[in-house]
Amino acid sequence: MSEPLSQVMAGSVVLITADRRAAELANAFARRGATIRHAPVIAIVPSTDDARLLASTRAIIDDPPDTVVATTGVGFRGWIEAADTAGLAADLIHALHEARIVARGPKARGAIQAAGLETDWVAESETAAEIAEVLLGEGVAGRRIAVQHHGAGSDGLDEAFLQAGAQVISLVVYRWEPAPDQEAVQGSLRAAAAGEIDTVCFTSAPGVWAWLEAADGMGLGDDVLARFAEGTMVAAAVGPVTAAPLVARGVIPLVPDRGRLGALVRVVVGHYDALHAEALMTSAGPLQIRRTTAVLAGRVLPLTPSGLEILRLLVLARGGVVSRAEVLAALPGVSRDEHAAEVAIARLREAIGAPRLIRTVVKRGYRLDVGRP
Repeated sequence: MSEPLSQVMAGSVVLITADRRAAELANAFARRGATIRHAPVIAIVPSTDDARLLASTRAIIDDPPDTVVATTGVGFRGWIEAADTAGLAADLIHALHEARIVARGPKARGAIQAAGLETDWVAESETAAEIAEVLLGEGVAGRRIAVQHHGAGSDGLDEAFLQAGAQVISLVVYRWEPAPDQEAVQGSLRAAAAGEIDTVCFTSAPGVWAWLEAADGMGLGDDVLARFAEGTMVAAAVGPVTAAPLVARGVIPLVPDRGRLGALVRVVVGHYDALHAEALMTSAGPLQIRRTTAVLAGRVLPLTPSGLEILRLLVLARGGVVSRAEVLAALPGVSRDEHAAEVAIARLREAIGAPRLIRTVVKRGYRLDVGRP
C-alpha cells in the first residue's frame, strides 16, 4: 500500500522565509500534507521610478554596451518593466540586441528570453564569481559593461571590472529591506529553536543572512544551528548561492540541481519520500514517527504526547516486545500500576483506529504487528 503523494509531508511543519512567490511554495507543500508557517525575512522593493535607473537606461539606449550581465530573473524583468513605464522598453530591447548578454543562472536566462532576447552565455555555477572569472579571463579593458544587480549589491562585479579597465554601468532595479512583520520573524525563530519546525525554505542569500542574524540577535543562533546539526530541522535552499551562507555556518542544506522553485519543491518532497521509504511497515500500513506526531498510511494520528511516546517505543522495538514497565515510564508522573499501562495502550489503540496494530503479549507487554498489510 503506497502513501499518496499529497500526504507524503503530513505531520511536518515547513517555514517559508521568502516574500516573493511564497504562496506558490506554500501551496506546493500544503498539497502534500504539510503545515505552513510564513515569515518573510526581507521584502523586495522595486525601483520602477528610480531616476538613476532611468538615466542609466537612457545611456544604454544612446550608446549600447558591449556586454550586459543579468544577475536575477526578477531584476531583469523589473528593469524591462521600469523601462516600459517610462516608454523606453522598445528602444532598450533594440539596444540590447547589439550587446553580448550574460546570465548568472537559469532564472535570469528565462527573463532574458521572455523579453525576446538571446542569452550568449549562462554561468553554470550561478555565481557572480564565475561571471567575473570568465569575463576577466577574456579581457574587459576598454569595454562597456552593464550589470543588473540584485538587492544586495554588486557581489564585487562592478569593482572587478572597473579595476580591469572596463567602463561599468550599474543598474540597481530593486532592493531588499527588512520585512515589515518582525514579530512573525521572531516567532518563527523561537519556534525553530524550540524544535517546532521541520523544514526551513530559503530563496535568497540575503534572506539566509537576515534570518541567521536575527537568530543571533535574539540569542537563539546556537539553538537554531543545533537543530540543523542534529537533523531535527532541515534547511532547503533554492540554489548554491542561497546555500552559501548556510554552509558558512556549518549547515548542509538540501539544494536542487537547478535553481528553480519547482526544483526546490521536488528536493524537499524527495527528502520526505526518503523518510517514508524508511517507515516501519505494519499490518495497517507504513508507520512513521515524526517530531510531534505519527503518520499511519498517510493519515496523521490524533495522539496525545504520552501516546506518541509509547508508539515511539513500539516503533523502535520494530515488532519486539515493549514491557509494561517501559510503557509506564513513558507516562507522566511515577506509577507502578500495570492497569495504568493497560489504559494507556487502550487509549492509544482507539486513537490509532486500528485495534489489531498493537498486540498484547501475555505476561510480557506489547508489540506492533509488523509486516505488509
